[in-house]
Amino acid sequence: MLKSPSSTPVGFRARGPYLYGGADNHVNLRDKLRGLLVRLYARRVEGHLDHAQVPKHIGVIMDGNRRWAKASGSSTVHGHRAGAEKIEEFLGWCSETDVEVVTLWLLSTDNFDRAQEELGPLLGIIEDVVRTLAADGRWRVHHVGTPDLLPSPMQTALKEAEEATAHVDGILVNVAIGYGGRQEIVDAMRSMMLDAADKGTSLEELAESVTIDAIGRHLYTGDQPDPDLVIRTSGEQRLSGFMLWQTAHSEYYFCEVFWPAFRKVDFLRALRDYAARHRRYGG
Repeated sequence: MLKSPSSTPVGFRARGPYLYGGADNHVNLRDKLRGLLVRLYARRVEGHLDHAQVPKHIGVIMDGNRRWAKASGSSTVHGHRAGAEKIEEFLGWCSETDVEVVTLWLLSTDNFDRAQEELGPLLGIIEDVVRTLAADGRWRVHHVGTPDLLPSPMQTALKEAEEATAHVDGILVNVAIGYGGRQEIVDAMRSMMLDAADKGTSLEELAESVTIDAIGRHLYTGDQPDPDLVIRTSGEQRLSGFMLWQTAHSEYYFCEVFWPAFRKVDFLRALRDYAARHRRYGG
């Protein structure tokens, strides 16, 4: 006896492309299979990594929050929140390797030109990131940037985070907030001149003392190694002023994916690409 159409379970079709379920089930199955393949591929890439060639200092230009939000039909604020949520996951991947320093560019000096309806929530999200990193207990937080550009609550959050994590023996996480590469060099030169003035150094003596190493000691990252690898997401292939002085000999890895969608396999590919290069430092 033939069954009537009403006997077909809701959400199923007797024939056609959804033989085993409705459209949602089909999409879910496809996504699960894709996720499984990505995880398997990530394990394969990780298994072939040369851990002796892992960068000690990674700089990250976390780009693409707004474009990710637009592509997913979400608000700009949601995009920034998604980008913020990716940070701890990324640092977790770094802690599984021999990475010692990570510099995260969270807010540039140019970003202050954005509309207040975006900038206000963004500053709040970044402040939450700073407090979350400090509360985690695994990272040593250090601010790089110009504090005077930041609102008082942000300055307080940064100071408290640095003090609370000063004893942590984990990855040093530089949070670049209110940061600009040109401004950093200006601040370094100003710091040199103020030090010289305090010591009574003459202008001629100061001029003779200006060296690459002397300027480097006055940068925001004066006592740190320069970045070995800089990762930029979203497909843009430029530094936009990120650590202009320190990245003279860095390797760059440009990734097409937007920052909120950055995956462990993308991170591992960057490490693999870095390990395959031969750094000559101009030699």
